[in-house]
Amino acid sequence: MLEVFDVHSYYGLSYILQGVSLRVGGGEIVALIGRNGAGKTTTLKSIMGIVKPAQGSVVFKGKELRGLKSYQIARLGIGYVPEDRRIYSNLTLTENIEMGQMKPGKRGAGWTIERIYELFPNLKALGGQRLGGNMSGGEQQLLAIARTLMGNPEFILLDEPSEGLAPIIVSTLANTINGIKAEGVNMLLSEQNMRFAQKIAERCYIIDRGKICFEGRIDELMSNEALLREHLTL
Repeated sequence: MLEVFDVHSYYGLSYILQGVSLRVGGGEIVALIGRNGAGKTTTLKSIMGIVKPAQGSVVFKGKELRGLKSYQIARLGIGYVPEDRRIYSNLTLTENIEMGQMKPGKRGAGWTIERIYELFPNLKALGGQRLGGNMSGGEQQLLAIARTLMGNPEFILLDEPSEGLAPIIVSTLANTINGIKAEGVNMLLSEQNMRFAQKIAERCYIIDRGKICFEGRIDELMSNEALLREHLTL
């Protein structure tokens, strides 16, 4: 469904991604794992067109994305949940969700507020008038994902979803993401929390200093202490 091949990306003169290649097939959630500063967020932003790759190819369902603007990529069916969530603090929960709404187009009936609340009972319990600025970090993370679903994506780029969240919220988040997968939405997520990634992804990549240094099953990675120590241990 998504193929990234030999992508090189820069921030100014800083050479961040140095030939990143990865793929996500239909029906998959794939984890991109690495330390802070390894290139995880830049990879997602390069796919979404927020960072313009200097070299390489990004193909979604057979269509080249490199050179397209972010809104054009979104209209092709890719949603993006940023690490900092970007919740509007002065808008209500319902208004924040509605900000992501797009016409269903060719991708089925589309998501509605009612359908969102079925998948996110924790958000429904808060009530639609709760201001975004008065929500906890975990509630805001669920809200950010719900807002992205309103764009009717077939594929979601999810950046560091478990960062800063309490263990009980992380468990709820894992269940929600698995529920989204069951709805037919595929994902590439960046993560540092290996235990969280293991709950939702079967395959993973390690990125270190802008290069992919491992590709395989996540349970294979979890059993390789030398690899974990070299590329992931702080």
